Amino acid sequence: MPVEPLTEKQIRSSFVNCTKGEAARLRLPLDFLELPWNDLDFLGWVDPGAPLRAHLVLPREDGDGPLGISLRVPAVGRTSVVKSSLCQICLTGHASSGVTLLAAPLAGARGREGNTVGTYICADLACPLYVRGKRLPKLRAGRYEESLTLDERLARMSDNLNAFAARVTAAA
Repeated sequence: MPVEPLTEKQIRSSFVNCTKGEAARLRLPLDFLELPWNDLDFLGWVDPGAPLRAHLVLPREDGDGPLGISLRVPAVGRTSVVKSSLCQICLTGHASSGVTLLAAPLAGARGREGNTVGTYICADLACPLYVRGKRLPKLRAGRYEESLTLDERLARMSDNLNAFAARVTAAA
C-alpha cells in the first residue's frame, strides 16, 4: 500500500537510530517535490550531501507515524558483469553492483555502542518501483519471472522491510 506523502518535518522527526542533529543535517532526495508517492510503499534514498549515508522512511505497522532508519553505505561497491545479486527486501535480481550491503546502527544505547544490523538491498533503494515494474534492473538475463501477484509481492516486500526495521529497533 503506498505511503502517504510526507513532509520534511515528518521525515526528520521519524529517525530512531541517529541523533536529532544528524536528522536535521541529512539532505532529502533531490527530486523530493516530484516523488511518485502513489508508487512508493516506503521512501528510500542515498543522501546527496553524504553519499556514504542512506535513509529509509516507512509507515509503522501500528500506524504511529513514519519510522526513519539511517544507514551506512559501503565505501567500495562490488562490481561484476557476470555475477548477480538479490535484494533481501524486494527480491529483485540485479547485476552485482545493483545490490549493496547497508548497515543500520541499532536504535538506542546498543546503537550508540556501535552495534549494527545489515541487509542486502537495491543500491538505489527503489524497491517499490522494481516490484511494480516502473524501473527495470540491469540484468543480462532480464527480470526473473514470478507467479505471485503484484499485491503478494508488495506484501512480501513490506514484510521483509518490517522484519529489518524490527531488528533495528529491537530492545531500544
